[in-house]
Amino acid sequence: MRQYSSLRRNLTGYAFISPFIIGFLGFTLIPMFVSLYMSFTSYNLFTSPRWIGMDNYTKMFFEDPKYWNSVKVTFLYVFIGVPLRLVFALFVAMILNTGSRMVGTYRTLYYLPSIIGGSVAVSIMWRNLFSNEGVINSALTAIGIGPISWFGDPDASLVMLISLSVWQFGSSMLIFLAGLKNISPEMYEAAGVDGANPVRKFFSITLPLLSPIILFNLIMQTIGAFMTFVPAYIISKGEGGPMDGTMLYSLYLFRQAFMFNNMGYASAMAWIMLIMIGILTVAVFLTSKFWVFYESEGGK
Repeated sequence: MRQYSSLRRNLTGYAFISPFIIGFLGFTLIPMFVSLYMSFTSYNLFTSPRWIGMDNYTKMFFEDPKYWNSVKVTFLYVFIGVPLRLVFALFVAMILNTGSRMVGTYRTLYYLPSIIGGSVAVSIMWRNLFSNEGVINSALTAIGIGPISWFGDPDASLVMLISLSVWQFGSSMLIFLAGLKNISPEMYEAAGVDGANPVRKFFSITLPLLSPIILFNLIMQTIGAFMTFVPAYIISKGEGGPMDGTMLYSLYLFRQAFMFNNMGYASAMAWIMLIMIGILTVAVFLTSKFWVFYESEGGK
């Protein structure tokens, strides 16, 4: 009887988690192994996959200059956009870390860009803001700088894309704000008694105690930045222009898969992206022991 009761409880538990297990197997794990196999084949959706070994990877590394351009553009986007977003998020979080009655409203308003920032509508809005007669060029003309050809200069177009990324700082800001709330005010008071100015308090108290949260935000935002697709697709109208200036890795992967029907090549690109993100994540974790402070470990 006890064994029957235990089996029944186990089956009940399996029944409750079965939607996740089925979804994970059907939409994550199995497709991953299928894409790994496809990366060694020539497949265009209309014919059976044909095994070609390492040809897709050889083409990617040695025969496709556009691939390396997409890698360069993506790394610029990540290594410039992510730090700027985190700095801006921390700055706003410190401003909101006050006793104002309107803090809740401000948090909601600042978080909205993160909710809608990756949508098609906002990407279209951003494109219109930076158009030749848009608000941004009108403001630049008014202060004497003159209009900038945001859609004609590859460097300017990447700046436009990065600015949209920085604007979506709300999620990081809320996490920073939660971390700031956990820092004891007595630490700042004691530092003030010892004569520490606000700058010294920030670098000696705030940053060390926020370092685990900075690590979390850095990793999550970096992974998210590598997977950015919608803004680049909408702003460049799916072309990655001008002169491939906004050809992010995910956009080039999409074009290979669904515009040129090179599913095998796109699968190989996806696995290289996974490896790149994994290497960067491991590198950040390995270096974190030099700059992340854990109170439970006495700062080590």
